[in-house]
Amino acid sequence: MSKKNFTYLLTSNSTNEEEIFPAKTILLREGEISKRIYCIESGCLRSHFLHDGKDISFQFFFEGDTVASFESFYSGEPSHFTLETIEKTKVRIIEQEDFRKLLENEEMRSHYENRIIQRFIVYQKLFLSRIKNSPQERYEELLKEYPDIIKRIPQHYIASYLGITPVSLSRIRNRR
Repeated sequence: MSKKNFTYLLTSNSTNEEEIFPAKTILLREGEISKRIYCIESGCLRSHFLHDGKDISFQFFFEGDTVASFESFYSGEPSHFTLETIEKTKVRIIEQEDFRKLLENEEMRSHYENRIIQRFIVYQKLFLSRIKNSPQERYEELLKEYPDIIKRIPQHYIASYLGITPVSLSRIRNRR
Protein backbone atom coordinates (compact mmCIF):
# COMPACT_ATOMS: atom_id res chain seq x y z
CA MET A 1 0.00 0.00 0.00
CA SER A 2 1.39 3.40 -0.95
CA LYS A 3 1.99 6.02 1.70
CA LYS A 4 -0.76 8.24 0.25
CA ASN A 5 -3.27 5.38 0.37
CA PHE A 6 -2.24 4.52 3.92
CA THR A 7 -2.62 8.16 4.97
CA TYR A 8 -6.07 8.27 3.41
CA LEU A 9 -7.09 5.05 5.17
CA LEU A 10 -5.71 6.34 8.45
CA THR A 11 -7.45 9.70 8.27
CA SER A 12 -10.74 8.42 6.87
CA ASN A 13 -11.20 6.02 9.77
CA SER A 14 -10.75 8.41 12.65
CA THR A 15 -12.13 11.53 14.20
CA ASN A 16 -9.32 13.82 13.21
CA GLU A 17 -9.09 17.49 12.58
CA GLU A 18 -7.69 19.22 9.54
CA GLU A 19 -5.44 22.20 10.07
CA ILE A 20 -3.40 24.49 7.86
CA PHE A 21 -0.18 25.85 9.31
CA PRO A 22 1.95 28.64 7.86
CA ALA A 23 5.62 28.08 7.06
CA LYS A 24 8.01 27.94 10.03
CA THR A 25 5.34 26.64 12.46
CA ILE A 26 6.63 24.33 15.18
CA LEU A 27 4.31 21.34 15.60
CA LEU A 28 6.47 19.58 18.19
CA ARG A 29 9.49 20.93 20.03
CA GLU A 30 12.53 18.91 20.95
CA GLY A 31 12.01 17.95 24.61
CA GLU A 32 8.20 17.85 24.43
CA ILE A 33 6.19 14.63 24.57
CA SER A 34 4.52 13.69 21.28
CA LYS A 35 0.77 13.15 21.56
CA ARG A 36 -0.24 13.63 17.92
CA ILE A 37 0.37 12.13 14.52
CA TYR A 38 0.34 14.43 11.50
CA CYS A 39 -0.78 13.18 8.09
CA ILE A 40 0.44 15.59 5.45
CA GLU A 41 -2.10 16.45 2.76
CA SER A 42 -0.08 19.30 1.22
CA GLY A 43 3.14 21.06 2.07
CA CYS A 44 6.21 19.76 3.81
CA LEU A 45 7.83 19.43 7.21
CA ARG A 46 11.29 18.81 8.48
CA SER A 47 12.57 17.17 11.60
CA HIS A 48 15.60 18.78 13.18
CA PHE A 49 17.53 18.94 16.42
CA LEU A 50 20.14 21.12 18.05
CA HIS A 51 23.69 19.82 18.37
CA ASP A 52 26.39 22.06 19.83
CA GLY A 53 24.15 25.03 19.08
CA LYS A 54 23.68 24.07 15.43
CA ASP A 55 20.32 23.32 13.83
CA ILE A 56 20.66 19.90 12.13
CA SER A 57 17.96 18.84 9.63
CA PHE A 58 17.36 15.12 10.00
CA GLN A 59 14.56 14.35 7.56
CA PHE A 60 12.00 15.93 5.24
CA PHE A 61 8.37 14.86 4.91
CA PHE A 62 5.97 15.53 2.05
CA GLU A 63 2.42 14.87 0.86
CA GLY A 64 1.20 11.44 1.92
CA ASP A 65 3.71 11.06 4.75
CA THR A 66 2.62 10.31 8.29
CA VAL A 67 4.81 12.08 10.83
CA ALA A 68 5.34 12.06 14.58
CA SER A 69 8.11 11.56 17.07
CA PHE A 70 7.12 7.91 17.31
CA GLU A 71 9.62 7.08 20.03
CA SER A 72 8.13 9.84 22.19
CA PHE A 73 4.58 8.97 21.10
CA TYR A 74 4.96 5.36 22.31
CA SER A 75 7.28 5.78 25.28
CA GLY A 76 5.95 9.03 26.72
CA GLU A 77 9.53 10.31 26.86
CA PRO A 78 10.58 13.71 25.47
CA SER A 79 11.10 13.96 21.71
CA HIS A 80 14.68 14.06 20.47
CA PHE A 81 13.76 16.41 17.63
CA THR A 82 11.53 19.27 16.52
CA LEU A 83 8.89 19.02 13.78
CA GLU A 84 8.49 22.24 11.80
CA THR A 85 6.63 23.23 8.65
CA ILE A 86 8.82 24.46 5.79
CA GLU A 87 6.01 25.81 3.68
CA LYS A 88 2.28 26.31 4.19
CA THR A 89 1.19 22.82 5.20
CA LYS A 90 -2.21 21.17 5.46
CA VAL A 91 -2.36 18.20 7.82
CA ARG A 92 -4.85 15.88 9.41
CA ILE A 93 -4.13 15.48 13.09
CA ILE A 94 -4.74 12.22 14.89
CA GLU A 95 -4.64 12.34 18.67
CA GLN A 96 -2.89 9.54 20.53
CA GLU A 97 -6.06 7.97 21.95
CA ASP A 98 -7.79 7.98 18.55
CA PHE A 99 -4.73 6.37 16.98
CA ARG A 100 -4.68 3.59 19.55
CA LYS A 101 -8.34 2.87 18.82
CA LEU A 102 -7.62 2.73 15.08
CA LEU A 103 -4.99 0.04 15.64
CA GLU A 104 -7.56 -2.21 17.30
CA ASN A 105 -8.77 -2.90 13.74
CA GLU A 106 -6.69 -5.81 12.35
CA GLU A 107 -6.62 -4.47 8.79
CA MET A 108 -5.49 -1.04 9.96
CA ARG A 109 -2.86 -2.59 12.23
CA SER A 110 -1.52 -4.67 9.34
CA HIS A 111 -1.27 -1.60 7.08
CA TYR A 112 0.41 0.33 9.86
CA GLU A 113 2.94 -2.45 10.48
CA ASN A 114 3.77 -2.46 6.76
CA ARG A 115 4.34 1.32 6.83
CA ILE A 116 6.58 0.96 9.89
CA ILE A 117 8.63 -1.70 8.08
CA GLN A 118 8.94 0.58 5.03
CA ARG A 119 10.03 3.45 7.30
CA PHE A 120 12.60 1.18 8.95
CA ILE A 121 14.03 0.34 5.52
CA VAL A 122 14.27 4.05 4.68
CA TYR A 123 16.07 4.74 7.96
CA GLN A 124 18.45 1.85 7.40
CA LYS A 125 19.35 3.16 3.94
CA LEU A 126 19.75 6.67 5.34
CA PHE A 127 22.02 5.41 8.13
CA LEU A 128 24.21 3.42 5.74
CA SER A 129 24.35 6.28 3.27
CA ARG A 130 25.62 8.66 5.94
CA ILE A 131 28.41 6.22 6.79
CA LYS A 132 29.38 4.99 3.32
CA ASN A 133 28.63 7.77 0.85
CA SER A 134 30.20 11.11 0.10
CA PRO A 135 28.11 14.29 0.35
CA GLN A 136 27.93 14.31 -3.47
CA GLU A 137 26.49 10.78 -3.47
CA ARG A 138 24.03 11.63 -0.69
CA TYR A 139 22.92 14.69 -2.66
CA GLU A 140 22.37 12.56 -5.78
CA GLU A 141 20.33 10.05 -3.74
CA LEU A 142 18.22 12.87 -2.34
CA LEU A 143 17.50 14.25 -5.82
CA LYS A 144 16.64 10.79 -7.10
CA GLU A 145 14.17 10.24 -4.26
CA TYR A 146 12.74 13.80 -4.30
CA PRO A 147 13.44 15.47 -7.68
CA ASP A 148 11.62 18.68 -6.73
CA ILE A 149 13.30 19.08 -3.36
CA ILE A 150 15.51 21.94 -4.56
CA LYS A 151 12.40 23.97 -5.37
CA ARG A 152 10.78 23.36 -1.98
CA ILE A 153 13.50 23.13 0.66
CA PRO A 154 15.89 26.00 1.47
CA GLN A 155 19.51 25.26 0.57
CA HIS A 156 20.76 25.64 4.15
CA TYR A 157 18.35 22.91 5.32
CA ILE A 158 19.52 20.57 2.56
CA ALA A 159 23.16 21.29 3.42
CA SER A 160 22.46 20.56 7.08
CA TYR A 161 20.71 17.32 6.13
CA LEU A 162 23.75 16.27 4.07
CA GLY A 163 26.13 17.20 6.88
CA ILE A 164 27.90 19.93 4.89
CA THR A 165 27.96 23.71 4.70
CA PRO A 166 25.78 25.69 2.27
CA VAL A 167 29.00 26.70 0.43
CA SER A 168 29.92 23.02 -0.06
CA LEU A 169 26.41 22.31 -1.31
CA SER A 170 26.74 25.14 -3.83
CA ARG A 171 29.97 23.57 -5.11
CA ILE A 172 28.27 20.18 -5.46
CA ARG A 173 25.33 21.73 -7.31
CA ASN A 174 27.67 23.60 -9.65
CA ARG A 175 29.46 20.35 -10.60
CA ARG A 176 26.24 18.86 -11.92
